[in-house]
Amino acid sequence: MKEGTTFWKSGHKPSLFSAFFYFDISFMIWVLLGPLSVIMMEDYPMTASQKANLVALPVLGGSVLRLVLGFLTDYIGPKRTGQLGMLLTMVPLIWGWRFVDSLGELHVIALLLGIAGASFSAALPLASRWYPPQYQGLAMGIAGAGNSGTVLSTLFANRLAQHFGGWEAVFGIALIPIVIVFIFFSIFAKDSPNQPAPKKLSEYGSVLKQKDTWLFCWLYCVTFGGFVGLTNYLTIFFHTQYHLSAVHAADFTTVCVIAGSLFRPVGGYLSDRIGGVRMLLILYTGAAIMLACVSSLPPLYVISILLFAGMMCLGAGNGSVFQLVPQRFRNEIGIVTGIVGAAGGFGGYLLPLVLGGLYESTGSYTPGFLILSGVAIASVLVVLAAKGQWKKTWFAASSAKKLITDPVNAEFKS
Repeated sequence: MKEGTTFWKSGHKPSLFSAFFYFDISFMIWVLLGPLSVIMMEDYPMTASQKANLVALPVLGGSVLRLVLGFLTDYIGPKRTGQLGMLLTMVPLIWGWRFVDSLGELHVIALLLGIAGASFSAALPLASRWYPPQYQGLAMGIAGAGNSGTVLSTLFANRLAQHFGGWEAVFGIALIPIVIVFIFFSIFAKDSPNQPAPKKLSEYGSVLKQKDTWLFCWLYCVTFGGFVGLTNYLTIFFHTQYHLSAVHAADFTTVCVIAGSLFRPVGGYLSDRIGGVRMLLILYTGAAIMLACVSSLPPLYVISILLFAGMMCLGAGNGSVFQLVPQRFRNEIGIVTGIVGAAGGFGGYLLPLVLGGLYESTGSYTPGFLILSGVAIASVLVVLAAKGQWKKTWFAASSAKKLITDPVNAEFKS
């Protein structure tokens, strides 16, 4: 039987695509402030640091709330958790559409948009628990490709704002797709029969005592944090550095975001084939090179190509990290997904603050991008250092319990 056929018959397609749509629409809503921030500045003038803080707040909210949704996913199941997440996401959308009248309220709305970002903690376990270890990379990659929802925001948000007379209308329009997805999700999503037994909250503390948890947190902080942080900030960057209009700045951001979104499942699939560790080493190296080149602030068409390639590496890296996570933490995937996802969100929160803060203090984006390149280089060293320990622990476990897929075993043997 062909490998692709085996994958499609090994799980539950309605749940896989329900996870994708839930993740997709949630990501669209999560990053709304990124492109809209340039238009919001007309109503609420802000410094470079204040703009960075505004677009970073939804990421901070998502980072914290992923821990909550991760716990709920293991306790009440990913389907109910996803339904609750979508209902709560409607609150800041309604508030922003009809009732906001100050920058302070906008900050609160920004934090509440983090509920959409926390969808990660329910969507990925919903898909993952239906599939065996050898297809984790592809299953998580397909569900995780829902981060393509960012493309919808960067491509359409500012156009809709201009057409309908303001950014507030975009919040109201966003209610339409999330209601549709909520109905689809409620009908077709189904929890896997292989749900781990609910654990007491105190039991999850043991996960935090394991070094691999923190290693995955670092790795995802860089890949996902880099992707979502740049997604939220690039419209401001293109508008400020290259003096593009709100729509055109968002269009250039869209091109870069497409790369990161589409290559997430590619990263998961290739990790299934050649091993997640190898893929991460390649991708972190590529991201480091691209970001270092971006720091020279070349002409617009050149920097667009560089950022496209850099986002491609970061997006594929997201899939590679989560090809490894379910294999290491199969029974605790909900809470570990929440913890690692929170770390990724925290990275996405810090990135705009770094770029915005350094730009305000130095007048240039060069120092910020050089720091980001250095972080990617440090990640290469972290993976190289961890590989030796993983070879002793993971490979030994797979030999006895068959928890690891053959491509990863082959990687450790090489």
